[in-house]
Amino acid sequence: MTDSPVTLITGGTSGIGAATARRLLDQGQRVCVTGRDADRLRRFVDDAGAPESLLALNADAGDWDAVESVVKATVDKYGRLDNVVANAGFATHDSLADGDPRQWRDMVLTNVLGPALLIRAALPALKESQGRIVLIGSVAGLVHTPGNIYGVTKWAVTGLAENTRRMVTGDGIGVTLIAPGRVDTNFWEPVGGAPQGLNLTPEHLADSVLWALGQPRGVDVNTVVIRPIGQGV
Repeated sequence: MTDSPVTLITGGTSGIGAATARRLLDQGQRVCVTGRDADRLRRFVDDAGAPESLLALNADAGDWDAVESVVKATVDKYGRLDNVVANAGFATHDSLADGDPRQWRDMVLTNVLGPALLIRAALPALKESQGRIVLIGSVAGLVHTPGNIYGVTKWAVTGLAENTRRMVTGDGIGVTLIAPGRVDTNFWEPVGGAPQGLNLTPEHLADSVLWALGQPRGVDVNTVVIRPIGQGV
């Protein structure tokens, strides 16, 4: 256990982040998860059995001081950092034509600034471990959707992934963008639930994250697009 890999996951208390954390813990790895909802964070820790291999920290992924502190706490506790998964994000489910601009700022800070802050804070430790960065993007960041502000934030994540890869590949760090289609998570709660039809599960995405993290040293998987059968765009 003392030599097992260490992964930091933002937004790790529900959905894709929580499923990924559980998979890693089941493999005997050490995990730090962050979340802004303190109650949800406590429930996640309790459900996991509060193992020593789990560090859970209340933090805003879009705040530099918080992100820097989380990375430091993870390295201080476990002595290393091998992987980061920038998973925190949400959608306002509106458009340029009819949306509430007062809600957009927090979404942009979380979805776009958040991954950038995580990379900046974690880079020294990842250079030392020659670790991996996984960014959870979206099909919405590869296909244009009329007026969709959430999609704009995910297009930014798509660009951030390749910009980061070009910056760190000489340091031995791998960078993977995972771009899912419809996933049945609490992402859809504001609009009454996930779309009808076949949807991916958080566990499907967790398996893909672990596959990317588990590649042999020297192999850099850059873009993984995952849709449920039946999703046309």
